[in-house]
Amino acid sequence: MKKFIYSAVLLFFSISAFSQIDFGVKAGYNSSVGLDKLSSVTSGNYNVDSIRADVKNNFQLGVFGRLNFGKLYFQPELLYTMGKKEYTVTLEDTQNNPASYDKVVNISNIEVPLLVGYKVIDLIKMVNVRVFAGPKLTFNAGSSLKFDNENNIKIDQIEKDVKNAQLGLEAGLGVDVLKFTLDARFNMIKDMYQTKIQDVTVDDFQANTIVISLGWKLF
Repeated sequence: MKKFIYSAVLLFFSISAFSQIDFGVKAGYNSSVGLDKLSSVTSGNYNVDSIRADVKNNFQLGVFGRLNFGKLYFQPELLYTMGKKEYTVTLEDTQNNPASYDKVVNISNIEVPLLVGYKVIDLIKMVNVRVFAGPKLTFNAGSSLKFDNENNIKIDQIEKDVKNAQLGLEAGLGVDVLKFTLDARFNMIKDMYQTKIQDVTVDDFQANTIVISLGWKLF
């Protein structure tokens, strides 16, 4: 991981010689709502109380650089992300009887998005509206899995696995006003937190999240 970060920093400064640079700090909120749960927003199940519960546990902070090439730009970021996801897994045991357990995923990751964007609206340095997408590397920085309330499942049968690294995809929309930068993005990453029972994968928790972040350009 250290070699990757050193290489990324070297690449950033090499490219920066041919572009205009912005550098800043940012903080954001990670929602637990993924593509598979977007219906909970329209149905009202994901409401203000849900957001308040998420804010306590799900956040990110870090730094970003932006290399501007006219309306095009390249934006690498280095972020620390913390979160907590709780849900129930239901399946059938060997006798075809219902079996379930509550799964708690405590997320602690280092994330490196590498985003390419386009300024749809660009009014000098006052206001711009951007779209962007790119790969995101995620490195485990202490994430853990916990199981509770096992029903017809023996705890010693459950195997848990947190991958050291995973590649995902991120895309979104951003707005800059003077030194402030506001982003709304969706990131997709799969198979980071797997659960197996008797060597059979029964749950490959998808850490898809909607992220709202606010940044400040230092220069």
